[in-house]
Amino acid sequence: MNYRRDIDGLRAIAVLPVVLFHFGVSAIPGGFTGVDIFFVISGYLISGSLLDDLERGQFSIGRFYWRRARRILPALTFVIVLASIAAWFILLPTDLHEFSLSVIAASTFWSNIYFWKTTNYFSIDAALRPLLHTWSLSVEEQYYIFAPILVYLIYRYASKRWLTILLPIAIGSFAVAVMATTLAPTAGFYLLPTRVWELALGAMLMLKRPPALASRLAMELIGLAGFVLVAAGFLTISESDPFPGYNALLPCVGTALLIYAGTDRAGAKGPAPIATRVLRFAPLVWVGLISYSLYLVHWPINSFVHYLSLRAIGVPTIVAMTVGSFALATFSWKYVEQPFRQKRAFTAPLPIFAFSATAIALLCVVGLTGVLGNGFPQRFPDFSTERIRVGDWRNGVCFNEGGTRIETWNLADCTRTEGFATNVLLWGDSFAAHYVSGLEANAQKVQANVIQYTYAGCPPDLSYFSYARPACTRFNERALSIIRDANIQAVILSGRWSDYQIRGFDGLQKTIDRLREMGVKVYVIGQSPEFVADVQKIAFFATREHATNTSWPMAMDPDINKRVLPFVKGADFIDPLAYLCDAAGCSYADAGTRQFLYFDYGHFSTAGAALAISKYWPSFAASNEVAKAKGQSAGHGPAEPPQLATGAGLRLPGG
Repeated sequence: MNYRRDIDGLRAIAVLPVVLFHFGVSAIPGGFTGVDIFFVISGYLISGSLLDDLERGQFSIGRFYWRRARRILPALTFVIVLASIAAWFILLPTDLHEFSLSVIAASTFWSNIYFWKTTNYFSIDAALRPLLHTWSLSVEEQYYIFAPILVYLIYRYASKRWLTILLPIAIGSFAVAVMATTLAPTAGFYLLPTRVWELALGAMLMLKRPPALASRLAMELIGLAGFVLVAAGFLTISESDPFPGYNALLPCVGTALLIYAGTDRAGAKGPAPIATRVLRFAPLVWVGLISYSLYLVHWPINSFVHYLSLRAIGVPTIVAMTVGSFALATFSWKYVEQPFRQKRAFTAPLPIFAFSATAIALLCVVGLTGVLGNGFPQRFPDFSTERIRVGDWRNGVCFNEGGTRIETWNLADCTRTEGFATNVLLWGDSFAAHYVSGLEANAQKVQANVIQYTYAGCPPDLSYFSYARPACTRFNERALSIIRDANIQAVILSGRWSDYQIRGFDGLQKTIDRLREMGVKVYVIGQSPEFVADVQKIAFFATREHATNTSWPMAMDPDINKRVLPFVKGADFIDPLAYLCDAAGCSYADAGTRQFLYFDYGHFSTAGAALAISKYWPSFAASNEVAKAKGQSAGHGPAEPPQLATGAGLRLPGG
């Protein structure tokens, strides 16, 4: 293929917003869509390379992987080695252990699957994982497994009917991507099946090249439309929007239009379209040339800086990280990438494959050493790993972690406070379960039989469905029968709302409406504080900074509860942040006793749960007195907690 400067310029348009978005520049909320631009470009260029080989009679799977290894592995190995050295001196034991696993995953190209299982790309602690960005490389490498074979088969046996084969694949992948935004958003973000259509879009543009339009005005408008769509993706999409799916059309279609606008027009006179000339601008082309190395180096720099500060970073730091990223990327491009891309003795197929196998093996050894060494805790002897008191969530029965049958839930075992006339159902995920260890200390304040009904990663939303938690729907539906059969007078809904805002909160409002139709009082507890890391880590770094207080900035959207509020009509809404935080931050430990209020980044410890309930949980004292009075006037004895009656379903209090 002929070299196209505009595609290098387009690479710059892709990588710069990614870097700025990761560095916290809020003016580009959709900067992460630059990765989608890279996917379209990769599909276009890889397919062109394969087609060239086929038409010249030089097609070979070995030749294809030889070129890919020269392009990808040297710089990737360089960055992983540097990151591993930095990790040894910076990361605390548990984080070095996780980093070591990611080294193995990244070097063997399945890190997208690893991070799918361990990290949400937009979670508050994502910035602390130095190799998170390698997920996109793994997507491309997995694409490379079948792309050359498919292109060969279509060329050789399907008479080059590119669209006949590729278009249905792309449409199917896009449909899966759209469905995944609501059914399995984390899997949809990371995995190949929902990204194939982006790569296939570039491939179809190359393999079935549309004829360039003779009209100069039409080509100008196409280029302009491409820029508008790409810019719209950067400026109008945010991490709270469903992605990929329909939203990914903006950067992907825009990229395809820009590539098409730069296509040579046979017999055309005059300069190229304005969009193409902009992309050929020398500084953009230079950034495009170093874009691969820039993408590789910027994220570990960002990650380690965030790790050392554990708080939002300021403008001077952002500027320093940007300068450092460009400097290291330039070094990597000149002294690592370029030598391996030139024709030399060590870039022949045999040396390259030997280098690749050796590099992957050594990186796996590095990763395995960190895993087996359990993060080498002896590096930080002053780091406290004392066990924080959590309390009993009654895992496997009252708190379902996905590994047990829903039917194992037991009313008697999950009634956490007893002896009152009012029955209250606590329904939600782990951010509901983390309150139960504080109930006993506050039983007289609460004045109700609180029944725990919780499931990990499953919000109290009757419309929620997730392929990662397929039983969640059935779990939530069962709550309605429990409310009916156990004579529940009030329901408290609690969850990690920051996790679910990408889907919207319409389902929460519908759930509240359904509960009110059943005649129960509804309370919704908003998002409680979350920090960028677990509190022991924060305390360790705070001590090193000689901090005297126990307050630390939140690492989540401070307006999350304001976003939930419009969807809780008919319910009483409680905002934990109003009770636990101030302008300076939120306390992660009791200032007097120094007891930790959380046992990780945001789940309450026993001390934290007791404090939270004492501050803002609803009291049912009045309704408890009314219920007692009704029971006595009806001739019943003292109120009983709900319990199971053998062979007769649920026996209700007082009857």
